[in-house]
Amino acid sequence: MEIRTRGKGLYPCTREVAVWLASTKADTGLLTLFIQHTSASLVIQENADPDVVLDLADFFERLAPEKYGYRHDTEGPDDMPAHIRSALTQTSLSIPVIGGRMALGTWQGIYVFEHRSGPQRRSVVLHLLAANERE
Repeated sequence: MEIRTRGKGLYPCTREVAVWLASTKADTGLLTLFIQHTSASLVIQENADPDVVLDLADFFERLAPEKYGYRHDTEGPDDMPAHIRSALTQTSLSIPVIGGRMALGTWQGIYVFEHRSGPQRRSVVLHLLAANERE
């Protein structure tokens, strides 16, 4: 699955994952998502109030600022802070599948958390260990 980002922030991708899962016709199993990058991550976060993801992004800006004097700046001032933010979050998620659907809580959504300033194309690998198939 490819997610295009427009710079730093959280990009919802629950719908895309749900569409892929439905195509598998699996009823029960374990879904794993893995992002193939070191400057972006995956998070499960509240999807009801947009201020939550904005506050989360703001917090990480304060936690790993661009203007800190990092040694690693080969790809620009946003590169090393992106690696730090990625290390503090997750590169993979595991979500139970029950009744053909992800067993996410009422307010949970899946997000690609982009840590670079510019637009990116992020690859997320989806893998399902299915116990059985729907009829």
